[in-house]
Amino acid sequence: MEVELLKKLVSTPSHFGEEKEISEFITSFLEPYAKVETQEVEGFGSNVIAYLKGVKNTVVLNGHMDTVGLSAGWTKNPWGQIEGDKFYGLGSADMKGGLAALMSVFAEIAELSRRERPNVIFTAVVDEEGYSRGAWELIKSKKLEKADVVLVGEPTNEKLMLGARGRFVIQVKAFGKKAHAARPENGINAIEELSKLLANLNRAKLKKHRKLGKGSFCTLEIEGKADGLSVPEYAKAIVDRHTVVGEDWEFVRETLEKLAQKLEIKAKLKIEKFKRPTPEMLPYYVKENLKVVKIFKRIFKQKTGKDVEVTYGKSVGDFNYFGTYLGKPTLVFGPIGGNWHSADEWVSISSVKRVKEIYANFLKALV
Repeated sequence: MEVELLKKLVSTPSHFGEEKEISEFITSFLEPYAKVETQEVEGFGSNVIAYLKGVKNTVVLNGHMDTVGLSAGWTKNPWGQIEGDKFYGLGSADMKGGLAALMSVFAEIAELSRRERPNVIFTAVVDEEGYSRGAWELIKSKKLEKADVVLVGEPTNEKLMLGARGRFVIQVKAFGKKAHAARPENGINAIEELSKLLANLNRAKLKKHRKLGKGSFCTLEIEGKADGLSVPEYAKAIVDRHTVVGEDWEFVRETLEKLAQKLEIKAKLKIEKFKRPTPEMLPYYVKENLKVVKIFKRIFKQKTGKDVEVTYGKSVGDFNYFGTYLGKPTLVFGPIGGNWHSADEWVSISSVKRVKEIYANFLKALV
């Protein structure tokens, strides 16, 4: 079932903001198995939510329906092509392979009696590749408040991800002093002063977390322009700042202010968050001694004969929202694949099948 679902999902275009068709397919697929509802996310189609009643724990199964756009350089059919164990297609790894496994296991678990399964809430969301509007709408609605654990099917190459760094996008504006460009000493060059700060971001203070490692800076954009033959008096930069637990906005902002003082930046700086329609993505991690984590590790070993490798995400996703704003243990585990967000993206068919079986055994073990 999971392979047929993968074919259908990949053959259905679903760039973020254009998820209506795939949302309707997932809804129609789930309806024979459970109570299903849709949740409108303005301008982005609808989340799909399905409920199975069981006993003991409540598990949220989560995947996103959207993909990034089609890039140049594809040599395979971006709407689905099989070669050996590889299934090529846009979004096949990120994350329609995991989504197919989640849908398939939901259908399988639905065939069990209530006493043989936990309570399960299946969620397929929109806009993960944009601003996580779908995940945020789910959390705001309080439909997941009774959850004991969230299992996200993002591609992890069959590693168990127990946390991830967070992210702020920072806007830094520099205000200098205009003067004739032939006499630059009479002015303050906003472009040069801001560039000085950006060139020394590696000197900024970063905290280190024993699981998540260290945060990072990356300049994404800079702009500035002179008014004729003048010293430019204004410049602006957009900077990515990935964070670890313990690095909040005040820490990030103050770190940049202190660096500017150390570098004797002459321009006046305004440091603020880049505006986004949803809250910032905060870092989180899950303790390995939690019962649900121990159960997952046991199931993985029973299925594969080896210990699962534990990893932590360098970047962000909907899992950050579930791990922080929802405040539930969030496990991320998905199939083997490659070329995410690039040409000839692929996912392993055997891995999708194996991941689905691990999901099924994990759910049964929670009863």
